[in-house]
Amino acid sequence: MAKVAIVTGGTRGIGHAISVALKSKGLRVAANYAGNDKAAQDFQIETGIPVYKWNVGDYAACAAGLARVERDVGPIDVIVNNAGITRDGMLHKMTPEHWNEVIAVDLSSMFNMVRPVIEGMRARGWGRIINIASINGQKGQMGQVNYSAAKAGVIGFTKALSQECAKKGITVNAVAPGYIDTEMVHAVPEEVMKGIVAGIPVGRLGTATEIGRCVAYLASDDASFITGSTLTINGGQYLA
Repeated sequence: MAKVAIVTGGTRGIGHAISVALKSKGLRVAANYAGNDKAAQDFQIETGIPVYKWNVGDYAACAAGLARVERDVGPIDVIVNNAGITRDGMLHKMTPEHWNEVIAVDLSSMFNMVRPVIEGMRARGWGRIINIASINGQKGQMGQVNYSAAKAGVIGFTKALSQECAKKGITVNAVAPGYIDTEMVHAVPEEVMKGIVAGIPVGRLGTATEIGRCVAYLASDDASFITGSTLTINGGQYLA
């Protein structure tokens, strides 16, 4: 029987590409989303992948949402923790709300999503947990203390959990994208964007499809000896 995957933030941008890549490899995929109902409905019509709405920053919502997915689709074998938000600003101007929102969605969601299903993975002796970090969690970024701290935490979460799960047939890895051609990146002013691209040795933004293919590989049996790793995908902009 095909493996079951859940992708958070799975209906737009990088998440959309990950969901499609996993489905193309024969997995039964469910996509979580938080707020854009129209985009989610369009995604479901386009891909045939069922969508589920909940806030990954809320543990109770994750537990309930994951239980629905398992009732509808089957026990979850693959989790891709992709959902993320930004609330940018210099720390001396940052509000507690903007700090807490980013930490909840970008970091606490790792626990919220994995804890309800990790015992099932351990009992079945197989699982793939893939966490989407960021180049800015590796090198830091001015104006993103909250986001950089959260994404650095994702890498630490990945390393620690991989050690707990290694003997249970569960791999835990992170993917750290650089600047990818998505709506979020294109919200950056044009002159700033030119400077970003100029700093990428390959001379272009990455594509969401490239991230999706890498995640699909980490979710496969071919990647069974890779765990605790961070796959850096940034066109040579930062060498970790």
